[in-house]
Amino acid sequence: MTTATDAPASAEQPLRVAVDGGELAATVWRADAPGTPVVAIHGITANHRSFSPLAERLGAPVLAVDLRGRGGSRALPAPFGMVQHAEDVAAAMRAAGFARAIIVGHSMGAHVATRLASAHPELVASLVLVDGGLPLRPAPEGSDLSPEDVLGPAIERLRMTFPDTAAYRDFWRQHPAFGPYWSPAIEEYVDYDLVPDEREESEGFALRPSANPDAVVANLVELDGRGGYTEALEALEAPIALLRSPRGLFDESPGLYDDEWLATWRSRLPGLEVDDVEDTNHYTILMGSGVDAVAAVVARLQAAGQGSRTEGAR
Repeated sequence: MTTATDAPASAEQPLRVAVDGGELAATVWRADAPGTPVVAIHGITANHRSFSPLAERLGAPVLAVDLRGRGGSRALPAPFGMVQHAEDVAAAMRAAGFARAIIVGHSMGAHVATRLASAHPELVASLVLVDGGLPLRPAPEGSDLSPEDVLGPAIERLRMTFPDTAAYRDFWRQHPAFGPYWSPAIEEYVDYDLVPDEREESEGFALRPSANPDAVVANLVELDGRGGYTEALEALEAPIALLRSPRGLFDESPGLYDDEWLATWRSRLPGLEVDDVEDTNHYTILMGSGVDAVAAVVARLQAAGQGSRTEGAR
């Protein structure tokens, strides 16, 4: 089992973890710091650098992974389902020496966090779901939504190639939920996402986004709660907090969970705590500029750590 390389406690440390089919890429911040560790799980087309601003603000140890088929874990093969992601995260926790942690998941990563808590409750002190984790509202009967309908530019880019980093940044600056809120954190996240294109038909455009489209589509169909997910969520015993953005994947209002749909789930999860993070969209809640949305996520994680009887357990 691979462990983090030697570095000062405050530094980032790369981590490679043996999992089924190869190695999972991850980063550990402040490996030896006191406090309840935090494990961060990213969204459906994202990578673990979306949590860099959060990790830099927390005083506790933080582990963030690139899920199978994304980022530095892009070469890992199927299966790509949420259950497999949860097992990969559990392996990363063991490699990092985290016996029990607060699990924070963003978007689809919140669904993975739920699967982790269901399969390995001993690893999970509490869950913080960042604009995700609740099943999405079902599509109207008879409709056939495509990945493009749901994710728009986020899925379209996976079929594109780019000549250089500048071109990829320009693409993202056109995204309605990113461009108007550009920040150093977004730029670092975007740059990390670009990888060499090894396909022969790349026609001189040498770079492409890291996420495997097959992995993304495999996870997209799970977001409605199928496959026992809804039952697993309702059966959880770990404390659950949801941080909700008022605007969605395209900076539109309402966001991912409108008031009516949220009320439905509050009735089904009586212990669910909900905080609205104002002036954010689905992405800027973690990486935005202007209003310090990250502070709201940090505050919720710190509160979860203070409430955990396993503070400092590793």
